[in-house]
Amino acid sequence: MLFVSCSFGRIFVIKSAYMDSFLKKLPLLAGEKARETRKYFSRLKKRPPKKLDLLMQDLHHKVFERINCLDCANCCKTTSPLFTEHDIRRIARHLRVKEPLFIQQYLRVDTDHHYVLQQSPCPFLDLQDHACSIYDVRPKACKEYPHTDRRRFVQLTSLTLNNTAICPATYEIVEALKKELPL
Repeated sequence: MLFVSCSFGRIFVIKSAYMDSFLKKLPLLAGEKARETRKYFSRLKKRPPKKLDLLMQDLHHKVFERINCLDCANCCKTTSPLFTEHDIRRIARHLRVKEPLFIQQYLRVDTDHHYVLQQSPCPFLDLQDHACSIYDVRPKACKEYPHTDRRRFVQLTSLTLNNTAICPATYEIVEALKKELPL
């Protein structure tokens, strides 16, 4: 492994190596916890605490103080956001292409009749530094990912369960929730 001579670079390489290792284990870890998490979310839906959204926002912010999405970008490498008509219009304008050309070049319609990317990883992701070339105009679904700090969290438990196998932060947030709020 090549280390950059400055201390910041050395830390970045170590963080990246750790994240790469963790990402390989994440689907297995999430799979091992899936049944437990599904049961937990089922109980949570039956009797959601009044302060659940506030707790989720707090856990979300605490975890994202430690996890930097630029060290990971697994969501961009493995899944596609849903593109709304507004997203398509905004991104096409930013790229200075007509909407039909943007759709033809980058999107397809999935089985639920949503626009999604034709390929993974996302064509707007720089695989070296994990930067997004359309970050300022990215889809709404990307801005909100992993959706763990949204209002009415209890309505998003199925999505959150799926995201535990993709996003290390989501996995940590859910595990912290189960400890913080035992049911």
